[in-house]
Amino acid sequence: MKILQLILIFTFVTGHAQVTLQLKADQKSPKATLKDVSWIEGHWKGEAFGGIAEEIWSPPMGDSMMFVFRLVNDGKVSFYEIGHIVEKDQTLLLQLKHFDQTLKGWEEKDETVDFKLVKLESGKVFFEGFTMERAGDSSLKATVLVTNQGESEEVLFNYRRVD
Repeated sequence: MKILQLILIFTFVTGHAQVTLQLKADQKSPKATLKDVSWIEGHWKGEAFGGIAEEIWSPPMGDSMMFVFRLVNDGKVSFYEIGHIVEKDQTLLLQLKHFDQTLKGWEEKDETVDFKLVKLESGKVFFEGFTMERAGDSSLKATVLVTNQGESEEVLFNYRRVD
């Protein structure tokens, strides 16, 4: 009986392991270039937050990969994001800004939401609180650590290639 309980506990823990990572206080982002994440390029759609999520990523150019995102609920845009991954100080930084359905910004004019690079693996990139993984030619998984009123949870976006 104890072995079965251990197997069930192990299965629960490993099945619900945290996907996003954070840099330690003394840890620096690893060296990386846009070539390391160029596999993100494309037009992606999936379901999240009770609606349809869409991301479009450009190929690397000018030391950046830009993207746009929109979430549509009940046939109406809930919000947009615009952002990029940039090469900076021999590593990568993901930056974005949020906008409501009328394009009014959520962040202050000169502020961005920044995600520092934590780790790279083949077909997988870990930014602080944001992980992207290529799952074959037509699938992309993005996991975001969302904090609301002091509570944090990871939200998974399962995307399929549109183009």
